[in-house]
Amino acid sequence: MSVKIAAVTKELPQYKRETKEIVPFVSRWLSDQNDRFKRKVLKIFENAAVDKRYGIMSIEEVFSATSFEEKNNIYVREIKKLGVSVLKKALEEINWTPESIDYIITVSCTGIMIPSVDAYIINELQLKQDIVRLPVTEMGCVAGVSGIIYARNFLQANPGKRAAVIALESPTATFQLDDYSMTNMVSAAIFGDGAACALLSSEENIVGPKIIGDEMYHFYDVTTMMGFKLSNGGLQMILDPKVPETIASHFPQIIHPFLSKHNTTIEEVDHLIFHPGGKKIVQTVEELFGHMGKNIEDTKAVLKEYGNMSSATVLYVLERFMRQKPSSGETGLMLSFGPGFSAQRILLEW
Repeated sequence: MSVKIAAVTKELPQYKRETKEIVPFVSRWLSDQNDRFKRKVLKIFENAAVDKRYGIMSIEEVFSATSFEEKNNIYVREIKKLGVSVLKKALEEINWTPESIDYIITVSCTGIMIPSVDAYIINELQLKQDIVRLPVTEMGCVAGVSGIIYARNFLQANPGKRAAVIALESPTATFQLDDYSMTNMVSAAIFGDGAACALLSSEENIVGPKIIGDEMYHFYDVTTMMGFKLSNGGLQMILDPKVPETIASHFPQIIHPFLSKHNTTIEEVDHLIFHPGGKKIVQTVEELFGHMGKNIEDTKAVLKEYGNMSSATVLYVLERFMRQKPSSGETGLMLSFGPGFSAQRILLEW
């Protein structure tokens, strides 16, 4: 049973800001810190390889002393709107009706809401009443790939069905105004907000890349490397500086056995559709695969134009490839990393 990705669309929050516009706010925020620390933080922002990003809050709101409740209320309000908008856009792109969707997967880790956002999307767009729901809430950056893997598993078991995977993230809503740790500084410098939707189908005659294979890979004994700590101020970022080197040390186990199962190699894969976790991870990937003639320009472009939007980011990279319309027979490797620690892969063929 063949499963294809029929469409990928993105939706951006209303507030757009360039890094050069953020720097003065950061400088004022750090006015009580010593000059050496302030210079170091500003350099992190300037060298993060993120030129601009989008947010569900204005820059003034971000740098105001807001409670977890206030930030989460904004998250809930805006995520509902983004979820409806991005799914509607995807459906319109390929002329699918809302009631034709059989399975809805929503992924988000940057806020808390019950019922989950899919319930509101179902009501707003009048999706079918027997639609199968799966909200994925605690997988971080890797969840965009996770959602597609779950959708494929469902569709393989159900011929002639359709699924929507919707990634909705607002790292801005997790920014901690009273946290002067380097982790908070780095995360503030690289993250942005965004939404994306992938539509998949197990119907015949669907145009789009076919999923050849998928697999998850779990690192042992590194659960403290990435995630969130729930503090009184909200979701406080955990981000170990050793993440890039840890990923690099596992690349042979992550990449080669998976591709071997599908009778191919990294040398034969045409496109690398990688999640741009940050500048150092992008550099690590480039060092590992650049000599093979592989380029990750689309990954770098997404980081530059939007920042790291957690689970939605890899779908932005995939959306760029979908628009480029690769030739028939070309392959692409999707790869993302997240808390756990986890790496998840999908092999595509156009």
